[in-house]
Amino acid sequence: MINVAIDGPAGAGKSTIAKAAAKKLNFIYVDTGALYRAVAYNAVKCGAIDSEPKIKEMLKNIHIELKYNNGVQAVYLNGEDVSAYIRTPEISMGASKVSAIPEVRAFLLDLQRDIAKNNNVIMDGRDIGTCVLPQATVKIYLTASANVRAKRRYDEYRAKGMDCDYEEIINTGKKRDMQDMTRAIAPLKQADDAVL
Repeated sequence: MINVAIDGPAGAGKSTIAKAAAKKLNFIYVDTGALYRAVAYNAVKCGAIDSEPKIKEMLKNIHIELKYNNGVQAVYLNGEDVSAYIRTPEISMGASKVSAIPEVRAFLLDLQRDIAKNNNVIMDGRDIGTCVLPQATVKIYLTASANVRAKRRYDEYRAKGMDCDYEEIINTGKKRDMQDMTRAIAPLKQADDAVL
């Protein structure tokens, strides 16, 4: 199997490039951030997002699956397609919070590795090349300035008809970068053998 790992901060264009490349190569695209977003979505829904013990307990009662409809990834949480609900600023920040919890990372690790073991994949995230698929065939670290990433996110939200503020997006992005880069478990960083 061929595994491609694309890591980098939020809004750098990882998903856009990964989806296009996966389509061209006929690989499976795996958006690992969507898995963490599903956990965050459940935590927000249950009122557990600010309680690490509640999040850990919640993991016992959730089942997450990735399904592919005509090559498009859909995220299922306990049998419900939640893809449309996990792309908000609140869930983005929640994903950053839950991803710092070792038990959440362990909960999702096997799912990610199983997909890669059985398929040619392009997987994007924060720690794919360093932790999830350290033996990936190709590793890429994709980044862009905070302003470019905020503009991409702003345009994405506006295209979906969401009300948003550019300054808030850039500040949230910087805060999320800091959380992702400084977390104790699997921080966002370029793998030594990744192409920048």
